[in-house]
Amino acid sequence: MLEMSGSVEEVVFRNDKNGYTILEMNNGEELVTVVGSLPWVSVGEVLRVVGRWTKHPTFGVQFKAEAFERRKPETASAMLKYLSSGAVKGIGPSTAAKIVEAFGDNTLRVLEEEPERLSVLKGITKEKARKIGEEFRQTHGVRDAMESLCGYGLTPEEALRVWRVIGPSCIDLIRENPYCMCEEGTGIPFEKADGIAASLERPQDDAWRVRAGVEYVLRHNLNNGHTCIPADKLAAAAAGMLGVPLDLAQASLEELVGDDTLVQREIDGRSFVFLPRLFRAEVYAASRILTMLRFPAQPIPGAAQSIARIEEETGMQYADRQKEAIREALDKGLLILTGGPGTGKTTTLNAIIRLLKASGEKVLLGAPTGRAAKRMSELTGEEAKTIHRLLQVEWDENDRQSFAKNEKNLLDCDALILDELSMVDVLLFDALLRALPLGCRLIMVGDCDQLPSVGPGNVLGDLIASGKVPVVQLNEIFRQSMQSLIVTSAHRIVAGEMPELRNHSSDFFFLPCGDPQELSELVADLCRRRLPNSYGYSAMTDIQVLTPGRKGELGTGELNRRLQEALNPPEKGKKEITVRGVLFREGDKVMQVKNDYHLGWTKFDGTTGEGVFNGDLGILCEIDRKASTLTVQMDDRLVLYELETAAELELAYAMTVHKSQGNEFPAVVMPVYPGPSQLMYRNLLYTAVTRARELLILAGTRQALAAMVENNRRTRRYSALCRLLLGEGVEA
Repeated sequence: MLEMSGSVEEVVFRNDKNGYTILEMNNGEELVTVVGSLPWVSVGEVLRVVGRWTKHPTFGVQFKAEAFERRKPETASAMLKYLSSGAVKGIGPSTAAKIVEAFGDNTLRVLEEEPERLSVLKGITKEKARKIGEEFRQTHGVRDAMESLCGYGLTPEEALRVWRVIGPSCIDLIRENPYCMCEEGTGIPFEKADGIAASLERPQDDAWRVRAGVEYVLRHNLNNGHTCIPADKLAAAAAGMLGVPLDLAQASLEELVGDDTLVQREIDGRSFVFLPRLFRAEVYAASRILTMLRFPAQPIPGAAQSIARIEEETGMQYADRQKEAIREALDKGLLILTGGPGTGKTTTLNAIIRLLKASGEKVLLGAPTGRAAKRMSELTGEEAKTIHRLLQVEWDENDRQSFAKNEKNLLDCDALILDELSMVDVLLFDALLRALPLGCRLIMVGDCDQLPSVGPGNVLGDLIASGKVPVVQLNEIFRQSMQSLIVTSAHRIVAGEMPELRNHSSDFFFLPCGDPQELSELVADLCRRRLPNSYGYSAMTDIQVLTPGRKGELGTGELNRRLQEALNPPEKGKKEITVRGVLFREGDKVMQVKNDYHLGWTKFDGTTGEGVFNGDLGILCEIDRKASTLTVQMDDRLVLYELETAAELELAYAMTVHKSQGNEFPAVVMPVYPGPSQLMYRNLLYTAVTRARELLILAGTRQALAAMVENNRRTRRYSALCRLLLGEGVEA
């Protein structure tokens, strides 16, 4: 890190939402372009910036500021620049000139301490002088607050978020209660606030600390998929984490419920605690589904004749369950279509889409991820979008997600078909239901045996368990699919039976290997040599290694390192760069690991756009070390990453089974070796097997494979949607 000081000569660009600023600074020798989070910096101020030199591909050499300190303008000329820039509301260039001419180097002191003296100047009334004084104090109060927040160890971005969420009195509030920084929207973790509290010598049993700890445990469990937690478990977990007596945690929990910070309800005789937004989401989702059942979409007559006509036109014969699903979609308009591989979900879905469109209905198709939407488009021949795109995701001034499509601005459709429902969490489901027009059909497709959503809730499982929503489960494997060992193995696994391991003549092979080091080498050799030579598969675009977890010799971290070494070794002229401890090399297979709706891309035909999504795969085709940028090719798009956004990339030679959901690959290789029981279970294995389209290779030990088949633990998720749909067991 380098340090540099100088005066701000010009503010070229500023984003008031996140504080990102581009400015020209005179460092005493030359004008330097400085970029970074520099909220409310104005011309005439003197800055000390800490950071590093970078080279932008378009704008050239820049100094990227990671931290900064500011000083008020100290000379009359600097004050004139500062006030002329519009830094203080009510003072323009001509008024600034008058004030500085009258008060010289004392200008800022007069504005802060004696603003009434401005009224001696022509054109400034006593009322205007008072308002200018108030604006000046407010402006500098904000800047002083930012300085103080950074003094606590917050980055400028964190300080800006805290100030926006908590408000101008944030410093006084933090001194009283450092844990107010943990409010939603600030992004400040409990541990950081706890460290600040410790520096302020707050006691371990401080009431604010215990309240914040209870909330933190509840929020943390959203990451485990829970929408609520049993009250007794929540209090015990908070007490253990904080190192305080259980009765103190219980008392804080009662206070939080009493002042409506949290919601507590009885479910089947046990008390559960919710964050209010999760409770509202489950309540709304249940009430809207029940409304759709009471007031269904208009039935489309002649379903049986329409099915017969399609069969005659296409020569296709639908199974009884498929016909039932088509009739439900046309007659009632609310349906869950589920079933394993090879049971005809896509065929059924295509018939439903065809008949809905033939009847004049406008049909929209959606899926939870970009890859799932692309796959849905390929299978149906219709345009499919991510749910976020359908709902037109937006971001407020605190960078919090909202949707343009909602109760007041409904989706323009007569029918919505939603694929991969198992991946949809309750907050997204709530947002989607709010945007549905009354009388709109909702056809939901998912595999209840796959892994549940990463986010909170158990939408598909709860809807099915309630028995309220019509469900058609396709369970007949069609003759052509019976030839696939991938398909038959998946169904055997779901039934708790071992897949057939001796048949080496089809699309599924088991390769025994009992040593983790040798197994790692085998996986690399399969990707580098054996599968490309035998099947012509590309290691980069056709073969995907899946593994249960991220840690250990057979986790994604180590496997990606080994596969990078095997498939894309260092070469002279092949550039490398390290981002947050991960080495990236030109030619690497990479994956976007979060939705970024602002990340720009350019297609080969020159078309430009924005939006790269969690799970999108690509090849790192260029590293520009001077500019600190990476260019990734994702299908027919080139995406430019700066170092900050490159943290959203991971090596993708190997990925976790969870990350693979919604995807399908020509060939899948999966190491199966003893590991933690929470990662070695049936649904995870089933999900991995069903990701393979043409070839599946499991390599490892039979004992580990048998353990996964036998372990039918489904990740326990606490949620209320099922009981709310049943209208029982949830009491105030």
